[in-house]
Amino acid sequence: MSETTTIESPTADSAVSGKSILLEKVTKQYPGQKSPAVDGITLEIPAGKIVMLVGPSGCGKTTTLKMINRLIEPTDGRIVLGDEDVTGIDGDDLRRRIGYVIQAGGLFPHMTVAANIAIVPKMLGWGKDRIARRVDELLELVSLDPAEYRDRFPKELSGGQQQRVGVARALAADPPVLLMDEPFGAVDPITRQRLQDELIRIQEELQKTIVIVTHDFDEAVKLGDWIVVFSDGAHIVQYDTPERILAEPANEFVENFIGSGAGLKQLTLRRVNDVGLAEAVIAHPGDTASAVLAMVVEAGHNHVVIVDERERPIQWLSRRQLGRLDTIGSTPEVGLPIVGSRATLNDALDTMLVSSAGAALVTGKRDRFLGVIDVETVMDAITSARAAAARSANAPTGTNSGEIPTVDAPQATAVVDE
Repeated sequence: MSETTTIESPTADSAVSGKSILLEKVTKQYPGQKSPAVDGITLEIPAGKIVMLVGPSGCGKTTTLKMINRLIEPTDGRIVLGDEDVTGIDGDDLRRRIGYVIQAGGLFPHMTVAANIAIVPKMLGWGKDRIARRVDELLELVSLDPAEYRDRFPKELSGGQQQRVGVARALAADPPVLLMDEPFGAVDPITRQRLQDELIRIQEELQKTIVIVTHDFDEAVKLGDWIVVFSDGAHIVQYDTPERILAEPANEFVENFIGSGAGLKQLTLRRVNDVGLAEAVIAHPGDTASAVLAMVVEAGHNHVVIVDERERPIQWLSRRQLGRLDTIGSTPEVGLPIVGSRATLNDALDTMLVSSAGAALVTGKRDRFLGVIDVETVMDAITSARAAAARSANAPTGTNSGEIPTVDAPQATAVVDE
C-alpha cells in the first residue's frame, strides 16, 4: 500500500547558499529491464541541508543522485533546481553548476592540485588571478596549506588529502548544490571520521545543499539533517530526521536496515561540542622545556599541548617527554588523537581508544585547538543515551516520548512504501 505525505517547509535562512532540489515523478527505465531502476520518485530536498540517501545495494540511490546532475538522464519526470526547471537544459551546463564528489576524489593524475581545482572556473572563463585566489581559499577551507599542496600531484597525496582536494574542486565555482557518491568509502576509518568532521565544519560555513549516497547508516546519522531510506526501485520507505528514524522507524524494513544497537546509535547524534571540555596547558615551539614542565606541574596536569602559530595542535607531550627536552620542537607528532568539535561522541570514543592518554584533543574552525575530551565524559553520555533510548522504547506507540527534538521538516511529497 502507498500513501502520500506532505510536510511543511522550514523558515528561510538568509545565510543559506544552497538551493532546493525537486525530483517530480522521476523514473529511470533501462532498456531490457522489467522493472525501473527508479520508479516515479517525487522528493524535495531543502536548501542548505545535508540529505543522505541510504538503502540496500541496487535499490536506486546512486541512480537517483546521478539524475540530479543528469549524468544519468531520466526516462520521465522533471528536475527543478531552486525555481528553475533544469530537465531540458544542456547537461554539461547543468553539471558546471553542481559540485560532484566521487569515491577516492577522482582527480586527474597528470594535473597539479591547483589545476584540478581550477577546472570548472577555467571553463567558466575566470581570470588567472581570480582562479589563483579561489584555489588558495579552498585549500584553506579543506585544511590544506596552499603553499605546501597547490603544486603537488595526486600521487603525492594520501587518500584523505586526495578526497579533500576532490571536495575543494567540487566547490570551486561556488555551486549551490554538492552531490557526493560514497565520498569517504575508500579511506581508513580514522581518516573517514576526520573527513566527515571536515565536511560538517565546511557546511556550517557554507550551508550548501548536499546530497550524499552512503551504504553506512552510522555515517548517515552523523552527517544527515535528513535521511531517505530506499527500498528497491528507489521507493521511499522513510524520509525523516536521524533522531526520528532511530526512535520511530516506519516499519520492519527500516528496523532491519538500522540493525541492532539502535539505542547506542543515539550516541552518534551527540556531538563533542555538546559536552564540557577540559582545559589544557598550552605551549609553542621554541619554548624552554623546563619552563613548560613547571607550568604543567603547577596546573596539576600530566600533559602539555603544543600548538603552531595558527593555534593548531602539533604535539601532546607528557611530563616525562618534557623532562628529556631542552627546547620544544616544531615537528608535528604523527597520529595525534584529534577530533573536531562537531565529531560525534562515538568518534571521540574510537579516537580515545587508540590514545595512551585516554583522551583526545578537540579542534574547531581551521583546526584551532579548543580543549580536551576524556573517556569519563563520553561514558557519562553513553549512560545518558541508553537511559533516553530505554524511555523512548517504553513510550506508548504513536506518542512523542520527549526525547526527540521538534524540528521543521522539508516540504516533500514522497511515496512511502509500506
